[in-house]
Amino acid sequence: MAKQIAVGVLAHVDAGKTTLAESLLLISGAIRKAGRVDKRDSFLDTEPEERRRGITILAKNTVFDYGNTHFTLIDTPGHVDFTGETERALGVLDACILVISAPEGVQAHTLTLWKLLEAYRVPTFIFVNKMDMPGADAGQVLSDIKVRLSPLAEAYGSNGFSDLAAESDDEALCKYLETGQLDQSVISGAVASRRLFPVCFGSALKHEGTRTLLDILDSYSVPPAPEDGTALKVYKIQRDTKGERLTFIKLTGGTLRTRDSLETSLGDEKITAIRLYSGEKYSQADSVSAPCVCALCGIKGLKAGDALGGGTVFTPLTEPLFAWRVRLGDGADPHEALKQFRILEEEDPLLDVKWNERASRITVHVMGDVALEVLKNTLFQRFGLNVGFEEGSIIYKETVRSAVDGAGHYEPLRHYAEVHLRIEPLSAGSGLELASEVSTDDLALSWQRLIFTHLTERRFSGVLTGSPLTDVRFVLTAGRAHLKHTEGGDFRQATCRAVRHALMKSDSVLLEPFTRMTVTLPQECSGRAMSDMSRMGQTFTSETNSAGETVISACLPVRLAHSYPREVSIYSRGLGRVSESFAGYRPSPDQAALVAASGYDPEKDLDNPADSVFCSHGAGVLVNWRDADSHMHIQLPSRRGAPPAAGRDAPADTTDLDKQLKEIFERTYGKISPHALDKPRAVPAPEKQVISIPKKPEYLLVDGYNIIFAWEELKELASYDVEIARRALTDALDNYASHRDVRLILVFDAYKVKGNPGSVEHYSSIDIVYTKEAQTADSYIEKLAHDLSRDYHVRVATGDGLEQMIILGAGALRMSARELKNELNVSTEELRGLIQRLSRSSSKSSVKDALANAYKEKQGK
Repeated sequence: MAKQIAVGVLAHVDAGKTTLAESLLLISGAIRKAGRVDKRDSFLDTEPEERRRGITILAKNTVFDYGNTHFTLIDTPGHVDFTGETERALGVLDACILVISAPEGVQAHTLTLWKLLEAYRVPTFIFVNKMDMPGADAGQVLSDIKVRLSPLAEAYGSNGFSDLAAESDDEALCKYLETGQLDQSVISGAVASRRLFPVCFGSALKHEGTRTLLDILDSYSVPPAPEDGTALKVYKIQRDTKGERLTFIKLTGGTLRTRDSLETSLGDEKITAIRLYSGEKYSQADSVSAPCVCALCGIKGLKAGDALGGGTVFTPLTEPLFAWRVRLGDGADPHEALKQFRILEEEDPLLDVKWNERASRITVHVMGDVALEVLKNTLFQRFGLNVGFEEGSIIYKETVRSAVDGAGHYEPLRHYAEVHLRIEPLSAGSGLELASEVSTDDLALSWQRLIFTHLTERRFSGVLTGSPLTDVRFVLTAGRAHLKHTEGGDFRQATCRAVRHALMKSDSVLLEPFTRMTVTLPQECSGRAMSDMSRMGQTFTSETNSAGETVISACLPVRLAHSYPREVSIYSRGLGRVSESFAGYRPSPDQAALVAASGYDPEKDLDNPADSVFCSHGAGVLVNWRDADSHMHIQLPSRRGAPPAAGRDAPADTTDLDKQLKEIFERTYGKISPHALDKPRAVPAPEKQVISIPKKPEYLLVDGYNIIFAWEELKELASYDVEIARRALTDALDNYASHRDVRLILVFDAYKVKGNPGSVEHYSSIDIVYTKEAQTADSYIEKLAHDLSRDYHVRVATGDGLEQMIILGAGALRMSARELKNELNVSTEELRGLIQRLSRSSSKSSVKDALANAYKEKQGK
């Protein structure tokens, strides 16, 4: 039985990657005639944009047999703007062919690809292409590869790869010295463990060297060991010409059959079809066995990077550096456009679509100008959507310079949670990590895991420019729950406020993206280039290459350098060449100016409050973050040992009772000696993870008449005029939804109205539903909650106890009429605090006052 190998083809753009793929297919007999990129008839570049531009945009796969191997070949994009598409394919490769152009040697993007191959531990074969071109020198290119990529690269010669393979293993070296040769398995093992990188030379266009490459792949590639049970990795989401969603996977263990079920984020989903693609064409299979690359139909709950059956989830290393605001054409519906952008986001998660409900604005992350043009054309071709983009802005990030403690408290009436965190700086590129120093005796493990969930599901903003927080470790240092009053949402509030509280006190650092730029140009232009580098405030190196050109290298901020290649082309009259590679995020040398230019005020950011909510005399009270430390029920490390703050209401939980029992015990039997086993046990930190997934949007469904008759103020208004009670409730909920950025649906019974078809009205930031004839509000809400809870966090506000129990069964969280009122009052208090800070006077009233004013207005009319 032939071994099965998934092999990818990677290269810097224009190195001849797609031409090599055509040659491999021709030599293996998979196609009868090799296509050409310049003639727009290549076998794998089939998209209109690909053929028009002459570049690969989407990863495509095909299959062929050669020797004793069944190959699945995945051709990936070479342009830097589509590196994310390339990276998504790396997680399913068993081997890779890295193509290098002989005249250019190792280029900037080649280095980026090499780093990705190292990160994913992919065995790599190197093909040096275009050896028929002037200036191609095999020895010079091999030396360049050894210096810039790896000294373990070895050219294929009369002795194969025996010399270097023997040096990589002591036992193999002894055998080689005795016999003068090595077993094929030894060489294959060295390749599989990345201790040897075979190199061969040729010209893909003339089909020279490609048969040798196939022989090497057939001899020395190692098939993966199958995993136990059914296991798979998702590397791509795409839609066919009919709009059907295709989930491209590598099956790494077991067997899949049509009609089998997979457990996804949407529950158990059935596979309706299995497709085996080869270019544009595909065949259907009733079953497939590992290892196999295929596309599944009928699966909607898996996304690119997911793994089932114990595989490793992909955490992308590539990230866009620019954010663009979408400008919709005349007459375009923003909500319908958002759906279409979400479809493309499924196919390219790096698009990272953001929706601003208040401004009805869409923002996307795109790698560069070429990707932006492709996105614009794709939207028009697939959806008929005509869009433009406002000038892109650099995506900055923030971190902290030193460790800082913070705390968040959330205690409106009948709610309670307190969280203490320490935020510690990590090295560049570390992302976000989690750890705990809290004993499970002090805070139950279930609560700690919930806090970790809230820390990973949300993308936290810094306090300098509101940019995403990165390269920090969140350490849980203390926490407290109430025996009866704590709910999961309380810890979400307390956790987010604790993070923000710490950041408000921190010495924050603004990070900006840098690029490594190499400029090659005629000597007469070198003075201008050196002057530009000095103007951008960076050190640089300069040398002269063998062609007499000046080569200048520097590491520059992207905000200064992103338009420089265009300048080089202009002042060098097209003779200059620029290559770039991403150099990571680094502290900005112009932090003060950039922060001032952003105009961001962290205290005005209502989506990220740093203040805490405490309970005093039965009501929720908002305490400014500057004063919150002294009100916490658990003391921060800097205040432990200090006397408790006067007038503070402690939670009525079992902790105080435990202390009293301990005092009685010690008076009777003597002091209790601490036992070694009583020392706090640290909860193991979850595996390091970089946040890439935004939290689920939240829906709040409100049973209108039920709330009206549960709130005394509204009930009184309704006794005079139901319409004014409805309007007062609608206005109060509209303010709340705008402040909390919640998608709110207010449902009113209209089931007794004969012939009523039902209706939906959009009122400012909420939707108002009037049910149709014979349909009650609770039945409508029950069905809607069941449908929405698959994809969203759903809460339902009602005063009907039976309906609350039904809601739990529908997969949503319940909220009583009193709890809804408390949340509205807390929201009002936060707005009041903001207005007081801005104008030192407040005209904003509580929910109760607002309802009373509405009633007075009605009476006056």
